[in-house]
This record gives sequence, C-alpha cells and structure tokens, in this order.
Amino acid sequence: MADSMESLEHKLAYFHDATGIQDLALSTQILEAHGWNLDAAISAMVDMRPRDSAAIGPASAPHPDEQQAAAAAPGTSGRTASSSHYAVSAQHEDELLLASEINGHVATNHIYSTLLWKLVTLPFSIIRGSYNIMYSAMGMGMSIAGGAISYSLGALRWSEGRVADGRASLLPLPVGAAEASSFVRNFEREYGDYHPHFQTTTFMDALRRATAEFKLLFVYLHSPEHVDSPAFCERTLCAEAVVQFVNENFVSWGADVRSSEGFQMSNSLRASTFPFCAVVMSSSNQRIALLQQLEGLKSASELLAILQRVVEEQGSILVAARADQEERTLNRRLREEQDVAYRAALQADQEREQRRQEEAERAAREAAEAETKRKEEEAAAAEAANIAAEREAALERRRQEKAISLGLEPEKGPNVTQVVIRFPNGERRERRFHCSATVQSVYDYVDSLGSFDVVKYSLVSNFPRTVYDQEKLSLPLKDAGLHPHASLFVQVEES
Repeated sequence: MADSMESLEHKLAYFHDATGIQDLALSTQILEAHGWNLDAAISAMVDMRPRDSAAIGPASAPHPDEQQAAAAAPGTSGRTASSSHYAVSAQHEDELLLASEINGHVATNHIYSTLLWKLVTLPFSIIRGSYNIMYSAMGMGMSIAGGAISYSLGALRWSEGRVADGRASLLPLPVGAAEASSFVRNFEREYGDYHPHFQTTTFMDALRRATAEFKLLFVYLHSPEHVDSPAFCERTLCAEAVVQFVNENFVSWGADVRSSEGFQMSNSLRASTFPFCAVVMSSSNQRIALLQQLEGLKSASELLAILQRVVEEQGSILVAARADQEERTLNRRLREEQDVAYRAALQADQEREQRRQEEAERAAREAAEAETKRKEEEAAAAEAANIAAEREAALERRRQEKAISLGLEPEKGPNVTQVVIRFPNGERRERRFHCSATVQSVYDYVDSLGSFDVVKYSLVSNFPRTVYDQEKLSLPLKDAGLHPHASLFVQVEES
C-alpha cells in the first residue's frame, strides 16, 4: 500500500512538472480519467498536434504498476484505460490572437482592446451534443470493453446523495441539459437560490442564446472538492452586486467539473486551478473566443471589476453588432412595406383596367351567348336522338349475338345445371346449362334476354355470398360451385 501511495505521488509530481497544472484535485481527476496512465494524460493536455476526436480509440492498457496505483488511489472511482475518451478537443489551440471578431469575422494583428483573445476549439461531442466518453462518479465505476462502443451517459445525480446498491440514478437525455439542471439544483441546495441565472441547457445552447441576445457568455466551472469553492460561491459569486451585474450583462452557464460536459469544458479552457470563471463569445469554425478567464479565489469587488472591464472593452462589439442587426431589420421592414404598397397600387390599377374591359366585353358576350345557346340546344337534341338510336341498335345486336352463342338449352340430366336468375325489377328467369359451360355462358344468357338496358352488372349468389366477376368468367359451372343448381341475382354496378 505504501509503495502504491509513493507511486501516485511520483506520478502527480511528474504530471505537475510536465503540464504546469498545480491544482492537486484537478491533476488527480485528470490522471484518474486516464487510468493513471501518464503518457495518455500528458498527451491529452500538452500535445499540440491536430487530432481528430472521432479517431480517438481506446487507450492502451496501463502498466501493471499503473493499474495497481490506480486501484489503490484514494478517492478513485474505478476508471479504466478506456477513459482516455476524455481527450478534450479535436485540436488544441495555444496561439493567442489579437483580433476584432464578431459573427465569424477576424481582423488579425489588429488590437481592438486591451484584452487578449484566445480561440478555443470545442470538443466534437460538445458541438454535436452527443457524448462518446466515459464518466465515473465517486464510489461508482463504469467501463466499456475495448473503448470501441459509444455510450451516451446521462448525468449522475451525485449531489443528491441517494445511491442505492452502489449505483446512481441516470437523468434522461439530453445529457448536457440534464447535467446543467443537476448543477443548478445542487448549487441552490448548497448556496441558496440567489445566484447568477445559470442556463439549464447544454453549453452550445447557452452560447447560441448569448449570441442571439448580443451578450457575452459567463462560464463558471465548479469543483466541489476544492477548498476555495465554498467561500467563492458564498461571498463572491452569490454577492448581490455580482449577481445583478452578471444577470444584466451576461448569459450565464455553469457546470460541475465532475460531469461529462463540465470536465470537457475545463480541459478545453485549460482550467489549471479553481474556482474558475471565463467570459467567452462565439467565433467561427466551431470555436469560441476566450475573452477573459479568472482562476483562484477572488473577492466580489475583484470579480466585479474584471467583469466591468470586459463589458466596457468588448461591449462596443456587441453594441455595433446589435445596431447592425437592428438596421438590417429596419431596412428589411421598410423594403417589405414599400413592396406591399407598390403591389397594392399595382393591383388597384389592374383591377380598374380589368373592370373597364369586362364592361366593354359583357354586352357583346351576352348577345353571342344567346345565339350560341340556341344552336347548342338544337345540336344537343339531334345528338341525343342519334345516340339513343345507336345505343338501341347496339343492344339489339348484342342480344342476338349472345342468343346465337348459347345454342340450344340442354335437357335435364346429371351433367346439367339448373340456374335461376333474379333481376332488380323482380323478374325471374330460369335456364339449364351443361355443367361444363362457363360462367360466361350465364352472362351471355342474361344479355340475350334484353330485360333491362344495363351493360355493367355482376351475377351474385347469396349463400355463401359470391361475386362472379371477371376473374371467374372462365370457370366451368361445376368448378364455380353452381352445379347442380344455383340461384343468382343481378347486381347493377354504378357507372
């Protein structure tokens, strides 16, 4: 056990020297997240080469000594080597740019204000709102074999302190919003409900809201285990002057560094100690502009002075952006009003011209319509008479053809089918057919009678109800179930 503790202390000291992070709690969390693998932890923090977050695979298995050290570490929560999914960014940007940037426009090498702008590339999971990392709470370990399976994990309700059977409850998706809501509840439980109005959304949603409202985004990353956190929250962050100023001039977003999104943001913003606050605004290419960061315990007056300076020096950018937006909105509204007025005047002119033409044409049209109507009525009467004559002639030819095709009626016998036909008008006809005759023969018999002038109809039996339609015309009467006798009625189809 003593050897393990010495190994942990050695790793912490080496990690401090390599990264420059002096905060013991943060260093311990980072090393735990990488399974106490020094190479993976240091690479995630100081490697400046572009990396594709989507290409980050499972970390290599730690050395047995590292596994033993991780298992023996006080406060560890069973994180495995696959927790290297905590790699915070597709690209790490250390270069400080002096810029005047709003809505993606950057004027490099131009000093707009005394503040240094730092462009920070956000992790892919924060931008896309999904998480492909693994998160462990205190007293709870969770790992995914091989690190190849993406697991969208809800925020752990660690602060509610209600852990049953060694497991914490999972909040429903979306994860970032659930974590933000949990942070606000936990914060209010500890420090009361008078505090900056933290958004209960993901970081990207809060950033979009700040951009839409032409405000800067105030970010607070909370480390409950840090000794200065309670004093900072009670005396500084919840001070009346600070709360009023932040709520009036900023959109606020907070997160616990033990949550997945809070942990990623602490790494993206390179938080080296706590309490940690930052002022950011949206930039281009999936980046944010880091305007100011505050680390360590600050008094309310110190924090307020820094935030006032940020607003004074950067407020002109937001004021100009708001003015441009309002001018564009006003110009668009004026153009729309002018277009509406022009279209209304044009429509009125067109309607007047149309009425004049209609009055001129109406008299001539009425006279022509009367003459046309007379001729059309005469032509229609003649055409109707021709159609009726042709239809009657066609029906007569059809009856004769069907009668000829039937042939003579067979005598009664075992192979003879007796068929009764009932018509819609109540008329009843009966005829014998050879059992090998088809259903079409019955239709021919009905057509030959000429009892009604209907061309479209179907023969239907009642028990069981069967419609002898086009598909059954070629069936022999015996196969159609009509032998030795059948009763059919004529069902007229609507044309």
